Order: sequence, then structure tokens, then C-alpha cells
Amino acid sequence: MTLSLALTDARLPAFRSFSVPSRRALAGAAMRAFDIAAAAGILLLASPVLLAIALMVWMTDGGPAFFSQARIGRDGRRFQCLKFRSMCVDADVRLARLLASDENARREWQADHKLRVDPRITPLGQFLRKTSLDETPQLINVLRGEMSLVGPRPIVDAEIPRYGRRFNAYCAQRPGITGLWQVSGRNDVSYRRRVALDTAYSARKSLALDMRILFATVPAVILRRGSY
Repeated sequence: MTLSLALTDARLPAFRSFSVPSRRALAGAAMRAFDIAAAAGILLLASPVLLAIALMVWMTDGGPAFFSQARIGRDGRRFQCLKFRSMCVDADVRLARLLASDENARREWQADHKLRVDPRITPLGQFLRKTSLDETPQLINVLRGEMSLVGPRPIVDAEIPRYGRRFNAYCAQRPGITGLWQVSGRNDVSYRRRVALDTAYSARKSLALDMRILFATVPAVILRRGSY
């Protein structure tokens, strides 16, 4: 009687190939872990201040404390970007009325999607914008995975044509609470320059660059450069 030594495929152990994560993937994972830890920590420590701001916004005119707007996220997915409401409850009506009656305001809006003198903003909202406190609810967007601490400024659908072929570079990253635009002059920077900054960031993104931007954000907020 002979003993067969042939092994069938069923008896062979299953070996699966694996790939070593790239340096970029590891950096992305590290930054995501940092995003979650930092956002959760800030929300926990600052919760009394944030609750006080929400109450003051509500007391201004009885409207909602938070403002939610559809923005474009990573891979072109839409998400609801959160902010403390800095505008009056009839902001859309006031903007339409202003743009219809003021040619200079209309030209400024078409150029930068911003107004230096904006009748929609409340006195409290003006303070929240100048101190960037209006954007702190976006830490919730960070925890949801819709945003990062650092990245391109989240844009609305109407801004997509202004990015042109560079829109893919924008979609390659999660939008950020801060970024190159915010530390380079913010609203004092032209829209064309802002698109260039978003494109440059997407091409050079790294953990070291994100940390440099985070550190640069502190003096930019304190000095209120380009905030209005």
C-alpha cells in the first residue's frame, strides 16, 4: 500500500499578499487620529463657552443658534457645514435686495463672494467672525469625518466653476477649519490666489505642513488678519 504525499490545494495554508502602507497613507492616518483627539478635547474643554455663545446668538433675535449650509467635501460629496449663526434671520432677502440695488456691492460679491460691509451680519456675529469663534462648531464636522483641522476652505456649489480644472485638487482633501488661505491673509487674498493656495496645499500635503499651518493659525486669529 503506497502513501500519497501529494497535497491538494485544500490542504495548503492560505497566504494572502499584503502591501506596506505608503508614507502618505501613514501620515494621513496619523493626521486623522490627531483631528479626532484634538477636536474632541477642544469641544470638551470649551463646552461652557460654546454653550454661552449659543445662548447669546439665540437671545439676539430669537433665531437658531447654529447655521448649517451645504458645502463640497472630499471626493465631491456634499455635507452640512456648521457654524454659529452670525447673520440675521432674513439674510438671504437682505443680500438679494442689496445686490439688486448696489452695483459696487454686486461687483464685489461677484469677485470674491464676500462683502466688506455686509448688512446681513449682526453686531454679535461681527465679533464672532473677527475672532473666528463662529467656526468652532465645525469641530463636530471634524469628528464626523467631513472636515479636517487643516485643509482647503469648504466651498459651496456656486464656487465650483471658479476652480475650473483645479477642482479635482480641491476634492482630493477634506476641507479644513484652517488652511493656507486662512494664514495667508484670508479675505485680503483674491479668489484666484485662494484657488492657487488650495491647489498647492493638495499637492504638498503632509503632517509637517499641517502642523506648521496650525501653529501659524494662532497669530493669524489673534491679529485678525483679513477677517471681516
